[in-house]
Order: sequence, then C-alpha cells, then structure tokens
Amino acid sequence: MTAPTSGTRPDDARRHNRSALLRRLHVDGPCTRATLATELGLNRSTIKAVVDGLAEAGVVTEAVPSQRTGAGRPSLMVLPQPQSAVVLAVDIRVDQVAMAMVGIGGQILGRHSWNLHRTTRLPGEVITHVVESAQLLRDELAVVVSAAGVSVPGVVRRVDGFVHEAPNLGWRDVALGRRLASVLQLPTLVGNDAELGALAEHVRGVARESSDLVYLSADVGLGGGVIAGGRPLRGTGGYVGEIGHIQVRPGGRACFCGAQGCWETEVGEPALCRALGLPEDTPRGALVAELRALAAAPDQIEATLGEFTEWLATGLVTLVNMLAPELVVLGDLLTALPPRVVDRARAIVHERSLVSRAVGGTRITLSPLGRDARLVGAAELAFEQILESI
Repeated sequence: MTAPTSGTRPDDARRHNRSALLRRLHVDGPCTRATLATELGLNRSTIKAVVDGLAEAGVVTEAVPSQRTGAGRPSLMVLPQPQSAVVLAVDIRVDQVAMAMVGIGGQILGRHSWNLHRTTRLPGEVITHVVESAQLLRDELAVVVSAAGVSVPGVVRRVDGFVHEAPNLGWRDVALGRRLASVLQLPTLVGNDAELGALAEHVRGVARESSDLVYLSADVGLGGGVIAGGRPLRGTGGYVGEIGHIQVRPGGRACFCGAQGCWETEVGEPALCRALGLPEDTPRGALVAELRALAAAPDQIEATLGEFTEWLATGLVTLVNMLAPELVVLGDLLTALPPRVVDRARAIVHERSLVSRAVGGTRITLSPLGRDARLVGAAELAFEQILESI
C-alpha cells in the first residue's frame, strides 16, 4: 500500500489515507501508529492526523496492549471500534439462510439462521424473512447498518445482484439485489457463494498469503471461487464460478442445470450420500457423523469412498491445469472428508497434473472457516464499498 502521488488534491489525499488506514486495521487488526506509518508509507504527522480524526469520530480508539514486552512505556495500539461501522451479511443456501451483523475488524456482533423448505425458499419468502430478521438483529444490537452483502448459490450478475439462475434453489431471473436494497434501504451487493468463499479465505482464512487460489465449496451443488493475482476472477458480467458444471462424465447423471455428467453430480452432497449408502436427503448432521465414523475405520475408506475420491481428483486436476493456483482450499462439506480421502486426492492431482508437477505439488488444504466462509465473504463484499466512505 502506497501513499498518494504528489499531484493528488489535499481532500483526495486525506480520503485515501483514511481509507487505507481503516482497511489495514479492518483486515490485519490493531497495531501501533509507528507500524501504520511504516506499512502505509506515511509520515508520523499524517498518521497522527488521520488517527486523531477517526478517534474523534468514534471509529477507532487507542489502548495499552494487553500483553506487554520489554521495559519502558508501551506504545498505544490503534483499534477499530466494531460498532462504528456495521454491515449485514446474508448467506442463502439450499436448505438454510444464515445472517449476521458484522462490525469493522470482522467481529460478528450477532447472528440468526433458519431452515428452508420447498415452500419457504421462494424468492419473496426469503426476502421477507431476511428483512424481518435483519430488523430484529438491528434492534437487539442497537446498531446502525451501512450496507448489506449477500451470498447466493447461483449465477449472479455482479453489477446489480440479478440472479440469472440458481438451479438448486429453483430460482430463475430474480432481481435479488434490487429488491433487497429497496426493502432494506441499504446499498446491497450480491455475489456467487463460492466466489465469496474465496474472498473470505483470501482476507481472513487460510489463503491470506496466497495471491492465486481456488476455493471449492460442496453443498447440494458444487461451486468454485478464484483469486488470480490477488484479485477475484469474475469474468464477463460477473458470471464465473460455476465449476460444478464442468462435464466430467458424458452420459452421466442428470444435473439440475439441465446437462448430464456435471462434476457436482459426482461429488456434491447427494453423491456423497450415495457413496456412503445413505438416502440422498440425509440431514447434514447425520452425513457428517457418518464421515467421522468412517475416518475412524481407515480400512473401509477406499472401498466406500474410492470412486468419490477419483471424481473429486479428476475435477481438481482440470482446475489445476487450467488455473495453476498456488493453493486449492476445500470448503463447506468437503472439510468433513476423512483425511485419507484428501491425502489421496492430493496425491492424484500431483501425479496427473502437469502444472502440479511443475510447481512441486499444488497445495490442497481444508478451509478453517467451515460453514461460515460464505457469510464472512458476504460481509467482506459489503465492507469493500463502505470502507471508502467512513
């Protein structure tokens, strides 16, 4: 992060410095004024002016660090005040909606969730429940909300949050962003769920130090988010991430999207249930419990999940060869897979992918954020637009 150029107008320079400092505190947490000056490339008098202004506005505060090292008086730490800038994060899934109020710095101030069924996952029903729940959370926490970010498992037009299609929800041509912005009376951004999972891992998860990564999320369907060169890969109109619909098995099972043999038909939640001998509509908790029991019986893993592992690895080889990421993050339901399955998939990728062999083995790891990844990503999507205006 660099200081503004010498030709920048004073007001623009102040806004730039303020935004850069807030972004640093939001993403990386509290630090001293001296650290801010060094990392942002600003002199101490400028840092003092920015911090003093933000403190006066109630956006940051300064405090003695809880852990002291060395002799002498410790330097004060600059901390963001979570309730000074709050966003609403919403994660719409096939079976559930989760939402949270998130303060600057990434602190979750309060959350709520509810299950979806065929009669309650209609767009109008979901929008109504989101608005009512958001008001309850806002009143309970007594906060002012500045923006909203929403995660959806479908093809989303980023410019206005128009959901072209979300097959597993049964949605088509839903103006979700416009409708939510209207009833919430908030700037509202909508993104594909896997894209926001990738954003969450890049900002707050296992991929913070990686500039090129793929986030793979398995639920009822399968989606992927890509960070390339440190920035989200969004494609034309924002339509990117539907990697679950790469055709891996011509003539295979029919997919919700209308095609046959899509990757998600081989490694999505229903496929995992079939591999374990469970009904496809087995509750998530029971499915995860079955996976944990299988992990404790390693001699049964190959017979039970051998074919599943092959299909998982087949798709991963294609992704690695196409995108050459330094890191692949397995998220959501994939985090419950037995370690032996992940190890075997990793080995297959290294064996069969030209790119993986060239780089000495592509890193494949599990998401530490679990089911919260897309909720965290939705919050970060909202913060992207308000950090410039605080």
